[in-house]
Order: sequence, then structure tokens, then C-alpha cells
Amino acid sequence: MGAAAGRSRCGAVPLAAAGEEMNRGLILKFANLVQCRGACGQLRTLSHRKAARAQWKPVPSSAHPPRSALLYPQLRQKDKLMSIALAQCRHLATKEEAKKKKKKILVTRGEVEIRQKMTIEELAQAMGKDVDHIYEALLYTDVDLDSLEPDSVLYEDQIKLIVKKSGMKYKSAKLKEEKERENTDAVRRPPADPAALTPRPPVVTILGHVDHGKTTLLDSLRKTQVASMEAGGITQHIGAFLVHLPSGEKITFLDTPGHAAFSAMRARGTHVTDIVILVVAAEDGVMEQTIESIQHAKNAGVPIILAINKCDKPEADPERVKKELLAHDVVCEEFGGDVQAVNISALKGENLMVLAEATVALAEMLELKADPTGLVEGTVIESRKDKGKGPVTTAIIQRGTLRKGCVLVAGKTWAKVRFMFDENGKAVDAASPGIPVEIMGWKEVPSAGDEMLEVESEQRAQEVVAWRTYVEQQEKVKKDVEVIEAKQKEHRMEYEKKQQKLAHLTWRQRKAVLYKENKHLMFLKPKERTEMDKNVLSVIVKGDVDGSVEAILNILDSYDADDECKLDIIHFGMGDISETDIGLAETFNGVVFGFSVKANESIKRLAAKKGIKIKLHNVIYKLIEDLKEELNSKLPPAVAENTIGEASVLDIFSVTVGKTKIPVAGCRVQKGLLDKKMKFKLIRNGDVIWKGYLSSLKHHKDDVQVIKTGMDCGLSLDKNIEFNIGDEIICYEEKEVQQTTSWDPGF
Repeated sequence: MGAAAGRSRCGAVPLAAAGEEMNRGLILKFANLVQCRGACGQLRTLSHRKAARAQWKPVPSSAHPPRSALLYPQLRQKDKLMSIALAQCRHLATKEEAKKKKKKILVTRGEVEIRQKMTIEELAQAMGKDVDHIYEALLYTDVDLDSLEPDSVLYEDQIKLIVKKSGMKYKSAKLKEEKERENTDAVRRPPADPAALTPRPPVVTILGHVDHGKTTLLDSLRKTQVASMEAGGITQHIGAFLVHLPSGEKITFLDTPGHAAFSAMRARGTHVTDIVILVVAAEDGVMEQTIESIQHAKNAGVPIILAINKCDKPEADPERVKKELLAHDVVCEEFGGDVQAVNISALKGENLMVLAEATVALAEMLELKADPTGLVEGTVIESRKDKGKGPVTTAIIQRGTLRKGCVLVAGKTWAKVRFMFDENGKAVDAASPGIPVEIMGWKEVPSAGDEMLEVESEQRAQEVVAWRTYVEQQEKVKKDVEVIEAKQKEHRMEYEKKQQKLAHLTWRQRKAVLYKENKHLMFLKPKERTEMDKNVLSVIVKGDVDGSVEAILNILDSYDADDECKLDIIHFGMGDISETDIGLAETFNGVVFGFSVKANESIKRLAAKKGIKIKLHNVIYKLIEDLKEELNSKLPPAVAENTIGEASVLDIFSVTVGKTKIPVAGCRVQKGLLDKKMKFKLIRNGDVIWKGYLSSLKHHKDDVQVIKTGMDCGLSLDKNIEFNIGDEIICYEEKEVQQTTSWDPGF
């Protein structure tokens, strides 16, 4: 009895499990049949399935008696309830999923808004498609579909390809943001009413070649010693000065550098000026920067007054200067042109008043006027960081009157004017149009050449700066995207080429090939690997003023020898050498170059401790020469051949050694000597046939080490090469010599 009960209990469990499995199978079949076409067919099938389910009985097993199922009628009832519950749950779940899909998948027509690095799921939502559509679009591309998941990130080129394949257009999300943001920039005011204009001093720029006497001329006009303060007597940046003439007239002078490196500063000077005084030395005539200065004046549409300097020298020839200028469309009045020419001696002060009167006369003809009311407009001529004053700018006021407390915007910085100084360092309360002034109160150092505008309040200034910063960032993002896309395309092409080369190999063979290619890198230390990648000179540039740093960077932009040594400017700025500069130089193994700046003793000790070079200069061409020396030191040494002796082949014969015939040349030394220990080369009709060592050198029958000029000898080479009569034998030694960079900065 107990055994029978046990058997029936054991048989009931698998039977119930079998019943449950069959019920689940029926539910799945039912779900599939509901999707069949035709409402009548579905109803008919449904009624048949219901009837079949009502009459269903468990199949008796041969291993267990039929009564075992009847012993547990509660299992049958439970199974039935479970089946109904499962069917209801499935039906509800299907309806909920359908609702979610309807909410998620919105039909998109026209343009799809895309952004960089979207996931597959995000792109599907943006397109109004399902995820499977994205997978289909990626078929027959180089994307590995097996590795993709709904949250896998797609790159921009892949996103664009999918959208195009789907017959849609795309637009970038960031462009939409740009359009939505309101332009809050500050701009110049409309032209003033002519009735409100008042006369202003002319702004005169002195241009010319380096060392032709521009600063000495200005020095003589304002009776100061500017030239003696300049490094090497060469102007390094723009000086703006107001000169009071005995007649009571005022002239604002801009003294620009004549050195080749400062082209951008000369161009900037002409764009804020009314008249250009072109200084040409009477003994030198027209030079390179003279021609460039003429071009700057013409581009700016500014009239020229010719000042022929150094006329007190015996070799001076002013007429030659005037004739040379004719070739550059500068025609003096005596040749029928409109250019005034004045012969001067800036050093002795000769004819300077004549030059000043000519300038005033031309200014009166130009009728220079400005509006002294309203918001201030001007141009930053020069900017620098002062230890005591902070960021300081020299500016020319072009409209309005600048006073203390005015809020100014220039570039991406702003200022509330705290103090103003004239060219002599004297504090002033106001600056009217045409007057140069030094301004304190800037948050950051603006760039030379920036437009300077007054705004209503500090809040307005911050809005303007925020807008300009935003615009610059957007432009940078666009450029970065272009660079990234170009790099991605380049890498993709390289990858495809590699794959094509390895396409015929099995995966094991591919692994082996890739391992061999990268094996030499595996055992290198990170530092060695970096050094191996590229030969790089990292530099940090610090200058006294913005214009000086700009000039140095313009020269470095002309560097074109990256194949020899890469030049990497890791940081540039204004002010003295700081601890941050030394830290950067240590990180990048760089050199710090300073122009007209200082490094205090603690900084020098820190640099010495960390092995960092600090190069300080006051003249720009010396700094560039020093930088070239650093570049040269980075280049690997070249092997140079130094010829020791030359001999000519007069006869040829052969010697048998064992079973081998060895060619022998009978030679006469024409120049120098032949030394068996040195290297030799065989030259035939100007071409090098062989390089190596001698296997034998004999004089008559004796083995010798050296053969001198005029002596005959027999020699054989370490390779079996046939000689011809008339061949040349050159004895030489190889020496390592330091290479020099091929970069030419232009001076």
C-alpha cells in the first residue's frame, strides 16, 4: 500500500509538469494564431482551441497507472488557473508594449537632428524608426554588426551614412543652438552728425627700414631719449606719443619697428593712422622693409610724406632715393607727383620743423575731425602686463572722450578705467579723439589691434565678453569637428588598406603578422617610446608686450622643417618667467625663451635643479638664432666623408689564390696618401661602384700600410669586382658632423 502510494506520488509530479509544458505551448500557439489574417479564421481557430482545451485529458504513461493523476485533482485545477492567468498577463503585456512603442517611435519626416556620438537607440528615436532599421542600414558597411548593441555609440560619419541610406536629410543640433542664442555683441555707433564734429590731432605713423633713424627722428621731435633705451638701438614694439609743436599744434606719432620680424605691427600701425612718414636713409636707399612699408600705406589708403634721413653724411644721395622710389609708385612733387619730400638729419635736428609743418599742412588738407561726445571708440595699439599696474594697454581714442570710471570692452576682456597716463607717465583725467593714452583696469590683457568700445555698465561688458567667447568656442568646435572627421577618414582608409592586405590570411596568420609589426615597441619604456615616435623641440615663449609675442609667433609660424625636427609651442604669454613655465617645460622636456623679460634667482635655481634651459634675449634676431641652435642640437649627426688620398688605375691583372682569381689594380697615388686602415671607394665615370676596405695593399712585392703621393702600388678589394683602366680609387675617413636646420626665418 505504501509502495503504491509512493509510486502514484512520484508519477503525479512529472505528469503535472508535462501538463504545464503543454499548456504553455498552447498559449504560444494561440498568440501566433491571433496574428493571422482574417477575423473569421481567427474566431474559428479560437473556438476550436477552446473546445480542445475543455476536452483535454492528460495522456496516461505506461510507466505509471492512470489512477495517479486522479489522486491529485487539485493539481489539475491549479494548472488550469495558471494557464488562464498566463494568457491574461501575456495579453496585457503585449498591449502595454504596443503602447510604449507607439509613444517611442514618432514618424520623422524631412530632417533628422543629429549630434556627435549618438547611440543606436537614440538615433532610432530621432529618425522615428526601430533599432532593427539601424542594423539594416549598416549592412554591407565596414561596421561589425555582431559587436553592436542598442547602447553602442556611433560616430558622426556612420550616423550621416545611416540617415542618407534611409532617404532622409540631417542637420546638426549645435547649429540650431547657435541660431537660438541672441547676439549680444557691442558694435560701433552709426556715423556722427557732421555738425557735431570738432578738429582733432593727426595720427602719424613713422615707417621705414630697420636702423634708418625712425626712433631718433621721434626722439628729436619730442626731446627725449627713447633710442638709447631700446635694446641695440632697435625699436621692439610700438610707441605712441603726443608731440606739442612750437606753433601750438599737436601731432600723435606712432613709432613702429623696422625689423623684418614686426610686419604685423607695422600693418596695425597704418590701420589707425592718418598720415605715414616714410623714413629712408640717404646712404642706404630703398630697402626690404621700405618696400613693405609703402605697401602697408597703400593698402590702408594713407598719404605718404617722405623723410630722407642722414643727409649730413658724406655718402648721402637724396636724389638716388627719390629715383629708386619711382619704381614703387612713390612720386615726389618735383617729379610731378603728390608726395612731399624733406631732407633731414634726425641726429643733428636739421629740417625737423620743415617736416612738422609739412605734416600739419597735409593734416589741414585732410580736414581731420571727430565726435568728442557719446560712447568711446578706439583701438588698442599695444598691451602688456605690468608688475605694479597689472594689465595695461596703450590706445588711440577715435571717438568720444575717455574718462575714469568708463567701462570698456576689447576682444574677450573688459575694463573699468581706474587710471590713465600720457606717454611721460603723468596721470590724466580725460582723453579726447586722436590722443594716445595708457589705460589701467583691465581684467585680462587684450590683444594689440583689438577694437576698444565703451559700454553702458559692467553687466553689459560681461554679456559682450560672454558672447564673443561663445562665438569663438563655436568656431573652434566647427574646426575641431572638421579635423576629427578628416582624421577618422584617414584612419579608416589606413585600416581598410591593412585589412585588404590581411584579407587572404586566416585569423591566426593575421595575429602573427600584427605581433611581428609591433614586437619592437612592446619592450620599450613609455619615455623611450615617446622619444622614438618623433624628434620634438618643445618651447615656451614669454614676452614683455603682446606685440612682441605676436612677432615671435609669426616667425615660428614660418617653420617648415618638421621632417627634421618638430617644433612644438606648448605655451606663450606675457610677463616674467614663472614657476608654472618651469613646470610646463619639465613636463614636455622643453626650453623657455624670454624676450625683454626677467627670471628671478629662485626661478633660475629651480630651472637649474630640474635641468630646464632658460634663454633670455632683448633683440629678436638673437632669440631666433638661439632657437635655431636648439633645433640643430636636436638633429642627429650627419656622416661626412673627408678625402685622404686619390689614386688612378693604370693597369689591371689578376692573382690566383687557391682556385679563385682575384682582380688586382696597378695604381699611382695622385694626391694625398692611401692608408689600408681607412675606407675606400671605387669611382667609374663619376659613379660610385663600390665602398669598403682593401684586402691587400702592396708596393712591389711587399705588404705595406701606407702609400704616399707619386708612388705606385697594387691593391685588391674585399669584394670580387673587376677594375677598368682609368678608374679612380679614393681613400677617405668618415666623421660625424652636427647637422643644421634647413629652416630660414628670413633674416
